[in-house]
Amino acid sequence: MADGNAASGEYIVVKALENGVTVTGVTRGAENRFLHTEKLEEGEIWLAQFTEHISAMKVRGHAKLLTSHGEIESGKA
Repeated sequence: MADGNAASGEYIVVKALENGVTVTGVTRGAENRFLHTEKLEEGEIWLAQFTEHISAMKVRGHAKLLTSHGEIESGKA
């Protein structure tokens, strides 16, 4: 992010469609590491942002993901 403003990073919305969905943030840099993991119950929403420190997110379980690039569903029903 050119201006250094963390609020200018892209957002992703994850809606759990089952209990136990996990969202994990992955760091950017020479070594990618798992930074934070959040466990969601069915119906819960997680709003996350890509920042200068988070370059990827891993979603495990049945969830709906909303991004500026469209809508994606992970896992199975």
